[in-house]
Amino acid sequence: MQRREFFIKSFKNLCLCAGGGFLASLALNAKDRYYLRPPGADNEERFLSKCIRCGLCVNACPYDTLKLASLLDAPQNGTPFFEARKIPCYLCEDIPCIRDCPTDALDKKYLEKKDGIFEVKIGIAIVDSASCVAYWGIQCDACYRACPLIDKALKLEFKRNERTAKHAFLLPVVDHEVCVGCGLCELACITQEPAIKVLPRKFVLGKAGSHYIKGWDKEDEKRLNEDDTKNKTKQNRAQDYLNNEEML
Repeated sequence: MQRREFFIKSFKNLCLCAGGGFLASLALNAKDRYYLRPPGADNEERFLSKCIRCGLCVNACPYDTLKLASLLDAPQNGTPFFEARKIPCYLCEDIPCIRDCPTDALDKKYLEKKDGIFEVKIGIAIVDSASCVAYWGIQCDACYRACPLIDKALKLEFKRNERTAKHAFLLPVVDHEVCVGCGLCELACITQEPAIKVLPRKFVLGKAGSHYIKGWDKEDEKRLNEDDTKNKTKQNRAQDYLNNEEML
């Protein structure tokens, strides 16, 4: 009897270990995948600190874009996200997902603006020129026509086709400062795997550093004048020190 109980316990422990390993592998794989948050979740840390996993934003979405993450998904369990290739964000004017959020995890500042939905920062569209057929010379403007901010967030660049010398390239180009990351372009892409994908902004954007000045930006150029003033002050202090006889 004791031998039988030993084998039963051993089998149970083996199953628990296998199950735990399976869940751990799912968790590790999930971390490698990217995901998109609802409009208004600009800062991931702020969003996670305020989101209570209530699902009200999911229920408010009229297009069933949003869903709550499970253990099999990349985001933290119970938090809202969406996959643009399946169902993108259709940029509702009244932004019901933000409106119904009870904790301000989805920033309500966008509700106060006239065209607030076009100022959200969900992600940024990136074009893979190697797989985009427009870069092959095949005329395609599916993503361009699908963009709700056409000729602003997504533009077509006309370029001479040197290979044929007959047909022009119509190349999709994304303006990262305007793109809101709705994913409508990704859904419209005709290739088997989308040649244009929306990625979270933190995956895409770099940072130049504060020591670079935009000479064409008057507000940014003020920093240059401030730095000149500080440098002159430092030089004056050095001269005063050297000219001070008491210090010699």
